[in-house]
Amino acid sequence: MSLLAVDAAVTARGVQLTLGVEDGETVAVMGPNGAGKSTLFGLCAGLLRPDTGRVVLRGRVLADAGGAWVPPHRRGIALLAQEPLLFPHLSVLENVAFAPRAVGTTRTAARAAAERWLEEVDAAELASRRPSQLSGGQAQRVAIARALAAEPQVLLLDEPFAALDVAAAPALRRLLRRVLAERTALVVTHEPLDAHLLAHRVVVLEGGRVAESGRTDELLERPRSRFAAGLAGLNFLRGRVPARTTPPGHLTVDGLGQVLGTVPSGVDAPEPGEEAIAVFRPADVSVFRPDEAPHGSPRNAWRGIVRELEPRGAQVRVHCEAGTAASAHAVVADLTPAAAADLDLGPGAAVVLVAKAAAVTVYVA
Repeated sequence: MSLLAVDAAVTARGVQLTLGVEDGETVAVMGPNGAGKSTLFGLCAGLLRPDTGRVVLRGRVLADAGGAWVPPHRRGIALLAQEPLLFPHLSVLENVAFAPRAVGTTRTAARAAAERWLEEVDAAELASRRPSQLSGGQAQRVAIARALAAEPQVLLLDEPFAALDVAAAPALRRLLRRVLAERTALVVTHEPLDAHLLAHRVVVLEGGRVAESGRTDELLERPRSRFAAGLAGLNFLRGRVPARTTPPGHLTVDGLGQVLGTVPSGVDAPEPGEEAIAVFRPADVSVFRPDEAPHGSPRNAWRGIVRELEPRGAQVRVHCEAGTAASAHAVVADLTPAAAADLDLGPGAAVVLVAKAAAVTVYVA
């Protein structure tokens, strides 16, 4: 049985979630805006009641549709919000000591715990300061210490780096990687880097449901949802292996026809008639004028229309739409500025998008 198990719905939000978190596991929760991430945290933290289902922590029902309810401060779950939310009238030490005091710890023991956790997050020298005297990074360190001082069974972190400047975020990532080791945590993030550095597993939410879940490295290498593919920086096509005999790695995609790819070693090839996914990097997509498309080695060539040009440092990301009006697919290519200029690219330009079969990875959907 999972340490934390959520199988609950909030009807007004269109959310129905089923997921578990194991003891000592850190899970990154990812998904587009409105996918259900805040609802999940609200159910776990005691800010929302489920309309159906229940939330269980270590066999103890925290909330269910039948009326069972454990108040937030008695749940053993700590929520770290995007903003530190420190009490402005208390010192840093008093802020951190507040968490163990709220669960009944004596004043002396709470102070000792606060000192220990401030030391743990490299903020001991801030103990006597007020929140108004802290930088954003310092305040977030103190907020982490306060959350951990309550000795929660589960720690919820809601985009912990969102309010920090670029310079402060790397140090805080290193800190969280250290303090989350062997702790049970859920981390809402939009950054693949956070998932790689902090999480054992990623859960992707879409439309109020769990769209996919898996080990961080595997999910971002072979995503099974368009959102996860976007996080990994990959183009994503979903199709079906033709019923007739075809070489491994070939599939049919509505609007594009046959897509040629390769199946990674150690991965089972999709069977005829089975749904399959093809992914490929924007850097592996070449762009040509319609009258200059190459021929030769096994490759994919799709007619498309440029929708947007996005400057990205030393490259230009070309967002295109390929396929038919009834079945259009987004395909992204990365070009040098010189190449984009030579092609005279702009919104509405007709192009041919080419990806060699060797650069396209195909696997079971």
